[in-house]
Amino acid sequence: MKTLQAGDTVPNFTVNDEAGNKISLSDYKGKKLVVFFYPKANTPGCTAEACNLRDNYKELQDAGYSLVGVSADSEKKQSNFKNKFNFPFPLLADEDKKVINAFGVWGLKKFMGKEYDGIHRKTFLVDEQGKVERVIDKVKTKDHAAQILEA
Repeated sequence: MKTLQAGDTVPNFTVNDEAGNKISLSDYKGKKLVVFFYPKANTPGCTAEACNLRDNYKELQDAGYSLVGVSADSEKKQSNFKNKFNFPFPLLADEDKKVINAFGVWGLKKFMGKEYDGIHRKTFLVDEQGKVERVIDKVKTKDHAAQILEA
């Protein structure tokens, strides 16, 4: 797993969001972007993380950030997740793992003694030119917005 680091340029990507709209990195040129990766929609940790970002969305916007959530879930699962919790930001349905692989967040994980491949929960702060400004490796799901804003 070769994860993007601070200073790396994010490769452009285009993938559908929960509503079937095509979303590209280039849509955010000139804006600061938070790209948060989560393993699976509607699971406890992922719900806590996305709800914390939703609840602090105004503060994140006031700090100049746009937000995009990414998992390998289908458009339908992402749509259900977004509608259930009223998320104000797009959720990318990266079933082909284009964005996941571009950022390097797919790899070996361990849980309860089992090893498997999956998405590592990480967040990337991307600057106006499409370069990684900061990577948050140890995401606090219940206090994630504060981690982003502490820069």
